[in-house]
Amino acid sequence: MKRLIIISIMLILGFENSNAQQLPQFTQYMYNTIAINPAYAGSRNALSIVGLNRNQWAGFDGGPQTQTLSIHSPLRNQKIGLGLSLINDKTGFENFTYVYADFSYTIEANDYVNVSFGLKGGMNYYKLSEELYNSSEVNQDPYFDERLNRWNPNFGAGILLHSDRWYFGVSVPKLINHDLNNSTEYAALEQVHYYGIGGYVFDLNSNLKLKPSFMLKYTKGAALSTDLTANFLFDEKFWIGGSYRINGEQRALGALVDFQVSDQFRIGYTYEIPTGEIRPYTSGSHEILLMYEFKFNKAKMKSPRYF
Repeated sequence: MKRLIIISIMLILGFENSNAQQLPQFTQYMYNTIAINPAYAGSRNALSIVGLNRNQWAGFDGGPQTQTLSIHSPLRNQKIGLGLSLINDKTGFENFTYVYADFSYTIEANDYVNVSFGLKGGMNYYKLSEELYNSSEVNQDPYFDERLNRWNPNFGAGILLHSDRWYFGVSVPKLINHDLNNSTEYAALEQVHYYGIGGYVFDLNSNLKLKPSFMLKYTKGAALSTDLTANFLFDEKFWIGGSYRINGEQRALGALVDFQVSDQFRIGYTYEIPTGEIRPYTSGSHEILLMYEFKFNKAKMKSPRYF
């Protein structure tokens, strides 16, 4: 397995105009929106802190491990939102770290709908593990004599239309295609990622609501990724639902649960099973989300918040 991973890394870095991996995948994207769309910053009308840990393909050597932390809040006039997004993503011997500041400006389209415009700017850090450099398979290869570790600047943008009951947004978190390879002959280019998200809340009765949502992700040279999710909300406290992801030939089924422990604290968990060729080699993927919010002005809070 280690040899296969090394070969995969060499293929990624060695072929001319090859495509670097996509940005991290999240099943609970509807609660971690700022990671992909800066227009979300400040939209919850509170100082919101969200942490997420994803262990993809548990039991599979070199499977993706992702952690995110985001902090965002509106300013006093409620039109400007500021945020900070941190992402650490490790797959095999590759490690990506993203540090971004987020800015949003919101206008009222009418009494019920807001339109938010967002900008995201920061740095990406790319690193190959020392374990790879020290391995017998590559330590004689002159290509690996020079470390590829580096910081690269980048920026993104997004738009979000939202009301108390629905939302729709499009975004591009990274607009610059950096070459992760030092060689002038071969390129390992990052790719622009295009996102579309949306969701709606239906009242089934006084104590039960249904919220379907979706996320589309497109990257040049990769298959369109489609996430479809449906959650039931009981008594404004407990969410339970399922997800289905289509990513080229790959499929994944998931189950989600979220609990609003208090007005300020929320916890969520997702278990996901791939249905493709990797299925015999993993027990599934696990995702844990924690959210805490400081509600400075409860009179201005949208209660409850569905996204």
